[in-house]
Amino acid sequence: MRKLTSICVFCGSSEGNDIQIIETAKELGKALANHNIELVYGAAKIGIMGLIANATLTHKGKVTGIVPTFLKLREVVHLGLTELIITKNMHERKLLMQNRSDAFITMPGGIGTLEELFEILTWLQLGLHSKPIGLLNVNHYYDDLIVMLQKMVEKGFLSKDNLKLLIIDDQIDTLLEKLRKFKAPQKPKLLTNE
Repeated sequence: MRKLTSICVFCGSSEGNDIQIIETAKELGKALANHNIELVYGAAKIGIMGLIANATLTHKGKVTGIVPTFLKLREVVHLGLTELIITKNMHERKLLMQNRSDAFITMPGGIGTLEELFEILTWLQLGLHSKPIGLLNVNHYYDDLIVMLQKMVEKGFLSKDNLKLLIIDDQIDTLLEKLRKFKAPQKPKLLTNE
């Protein structure tokens, strides 16, 4: 069983308009604190990002925010975090997020959230890290994305083994359990459709 001391959460800088997503963000922050898992995230105090950070802090959890300089100037950065790290650029930010985390969870979000998910999933597929990646499919938010990924397998652009690298669940506790049980592949499968 894998020990999880820190989890990077990718999610929206907007709250959106789905109350179930908003409430689940708060529940995730509380769950991380209760399991003594440090939250690593993009450092905003707004949106789903802010909700998770505030819930983690409210329940006495640790929160590390990582933000590049140019976003610090434009976004509303959370100044009440356990640790705030400023990076030169987005690439350094994502590399530091990967280095500081034992696992990843993607909550609902927009294009930036998807970009973070697919970059970290690609890094796992290429063998650049061996950490579990979870997709928290709150209120069926990612159903269409899951169908698209299955179509990629069907059309021969994504192997079944690489699709299995993404751990999908709609409940926080079961997703955390699956992340703990994750076993990274021995070697990356890049060009086969097995």
